[in-house]
Amino acid sequence: MHGYSRLGNGGATGRSVTATTTPSPPSSPRLRHSRGSGKSNSSPGAGFAGGGGRGGGEKQNLVERLMFVIIKVVLKRRGLLLLAPLLYISGMVLYMGSLNFDVNLKNGGVVVRKRAAPGTVYRSPKVFQKLWPYMEAERNHSNNACLVFVETEHFVVSFCCASPLFCPLRLFSILSTPDVKTTMQLMTAWNPKWHQGWKPCGISNNSEAELSETNGFLIIEANGGLNQQRLSICDAVAVAGLLNATLVIPIFHLNSVWRDSSKFGEIFDEDIFTHALKNNVKVVRELPSDILEHFDNNISSIVNLRVKAWSSTTYYLQKVLPKLRQMRSGDGRIELAVRIAPFSNRLAHAVPPNIQGLRCLANFEALQFSEPIRMLAEKMVDRMIKNSSQSGGKYVSVHLRFETDMVAFSCCEYNGGEEEKQEMDIARESAWRGKFRRRGRVIRPGANRVDGKCPLTPLEVGMMLRGMGFDNTTSVYVAAGNIYKAEKYMAPLKQMFPRLETKDTIATAEELAPFKGHSSRLAALDYTVCLHSEVFVTTQGGNFPHFLMGHRRYLYGGHAKTIKPDKRKLALIFDKPSIRWEVFKRQMQDMLHHSDVKGSELRKPSGSLYTFPMPDCMCKPTEATHTDGDS
Repeated sequence: MHGYSRLGNGGATGRSVTATTTPSPPSSPRLRHSRGSGKSNSSPGAGFAGGGGRGGGEKQNLVERLMFVIIKVVLKRRGLLLLAPLLYISGMVLYMGSLNFDVNLKNGGVVVRKRAAPGTVYRSPKVFQKLWPYMEAERNHSNNACLVFVETEHFVVSFCCASPLFCPLRLFSILSTPDVKTTMQLMTAWNPKWHQGWKPCGISNNSEAELSETNGFLIIEANGGLNQQRLSICDAVAVAGLLNATLVIPIFHLNSVWRDSSKFGEIFDEDIFTHALKNNVKVVRELPSDILEHFDNNISSIVNLRVKAWSSTTYYLQKVLPKLRQMRSGDGRIELAVRIAPFSNRLAHAVPPNIQGLRCLANFEALQFSEPIRMLAEKMVDRMIKNSSQSGGKYVSVHLRFETDMVAFSCCEYNGGEEEKQEMDIARESAWRGKFRRRGRVIRPGANRVDGKCPLTPLEVGMMLRGMGFDNTTSVYVAAGNIYKAEKYMAPLKQMFPRLETKDTIATAEELAPFKGHSSRLAALDYTVCLHSEVFVTTQGGNFPHFLMGHRRYLYGGHAKTIKPDKRKLALIFDKPSIRWEVFKRQMQDMLHHSDVKGSELRKPSGSLYTFPMPDCMCKPTEATHTDGDS
């Protein structure tokens, strides 16, 4: 029994027979030779099987004329514009899978079957199974093609040839010039980029030899992970400058998720921080003992001002500054300090230029990692460059957010069955007690995936990069915590990119020993290796990629050189196990191009300076220059 289909069951509509003077009996077969004859049939019964009579033909013609008139009127009055929203919504409903039917022809009939909506099933492994042979087939072909970049002081030339031995003689005449630097690289995704010539500037630098007497001490408490702390520190510098306050080295709180008890000086270099700010903001390592005695040697006794998120500079001047000025002893000695805890996102994005300059100074110059972190991170970067000889010392870094806590928080499913469900329930309850069990809370994994909220798996990241043109000779550094079921999920990524490294493989166990158990210090190592990669890939939101994108723009002439995939689009692509390799590649390369175009962006009024440092921290260009990305 076939399911109902709007396509019909081969009914009589639209079929004609040869006209006769005597109507055919009901049981006689329909005659079909008049379909393609090209001659009009004048029979009153034409168009109806078995002869419907003159009245039936006139009725159909009348309906057709009426429909024609209606359509003509609608088009003339541009009524199509009124129908456009309805058509769009209907198309999106069908496309996104609210009506999920597979229609197949079988044994001359139509079979309609309901299928799972996009995103409800993790189909990426099936996509990989289909595409892997094509990836392998292209490996030898891509290894034979290279792109030669010739860079001089005045110009850049790019040339494609199968081998340097077959390049034209005129190219070798250029190569023989002493001031030429050449880079041969695989003709994959290592494309030259347009850089706008942005240069660091706008950094606030007070020329006064000594700062004037300050209004008091500002104490802030930073929480969260490495870059949440970084955000709090930079904003604290800006607020201290605004209030003319002495900033006490920020206090770090133990976070329930990060579980890192590191102090400021164990992550950042206090000497560099203090020295870089000396002409703009006075910084002390701790509150002076006589001031602390005023509060019974207990910082918790200091007034804690509950500042609302994204407060304006006006708020600080009207509400916080008076608190710093209201208590002084008879000799004028400052006795008051104020504390703001927590201090996460407590300053608005839009502030006066001089205050933005303090943010620039703090983030890009004053905040340097501590010496132990810097020394090991530099070794790791050098090793990645040496391991990337086939791509001219260039490597790709990937911020892979597929740790257990991220998978649990996303409420997405990856076909792990009941075991995965139980593990995720335990992880959610451990980190966010009761948050996901509140009454009325509905978890929709499929909707989360289609909405781009699911963390990309290592498999999906690998397929995306191979589709973009990075072949199996590409060195890839994965910045991540403890990957959920790493042995299972990392295997296909290693299969696609054998030259894959993490901090655990690029550094020795002895080198990492002092950092174990301190997630922020380990994140600082990842941050540095990603910062100096040729291409950075972000797979999930958060402060880590946002700060890295801004820092890379600051270092690379205004271009982030970052791949930020469209995860909504990826969810639909990875939901098609039958997708062809050529189609998949075209989709991925379009996504790569889009990321490249969006690499240079100016900060919008609601945007963060830490992600978009232009134009607050960088000078406007005079003319564009075309480089190979090594700026």
